[in-house]
Amino acid sequence: MEIRTGGRLRFGPDSGRMLLRTGRKGAGSAVGHDLTIEVTDWSVQVNVSETRPADATVTARVELGSLAVRAGTGGARPLTDKDRGEIENNARRTLDVDRHPTAIFESARVVTGDDSATISGMLTLHGVDAPIDVQVREVTPDRYRATTVVTQSAYGIKPYSAFLGALKVRDDVEVEIEVDLGRGTESM
Repeated sequence: MEIRTGGRLRFGPDSGRMLLRTGRKGAGSAVGHDLTIEVTDWSVQVNVSETRPADATVTARVELGSLAVRAGTGGARPLTDKDRGEIENNARRTLDVDRHPTAIFESARVVTGDDSATISGMLTLHGVDAPIDVQVREVTPDRYRATTVVTQSAYGIKPYSAFLGALKVRDDVEVEIEVDLGRGTESM
């Protein structure tokens, strides 16, 4: 994977999308939905060394109050706008957004391969720091997809449940960011 050298790249909703995907489990899981949630307020900054692309640093900020339910699959009935609003409110309560409004990722190491890179670092979420790895692949020229899995319990978050625990959100949340380098802001 080729990384541009010597510069700073910034990304956000104007140059890409950040999606969260949740799953469900439990005896009542047929009632719930697997969700696709978009983060509408986020930013990523990549600083790339002039001499060693592997010395790049990545910092990401995610405003957790900006979650918007985009899709729900499965379930006993299709999602309504009311359902979306309730899910978004439940997510804000589960994440305790009033006390912890922002999640921050700071890279510690970047390892590049032929067609991918792994960015290792610390994610601060819900007031807890834990290590996490982000996999990055080029999708098309100048378009990249970064993926990781966030395990809620690793950050002291109790996954949402309903119906006396018969319906639960899975502990692991899939995170995907897709960015277009051509639409990112670059500075030297």
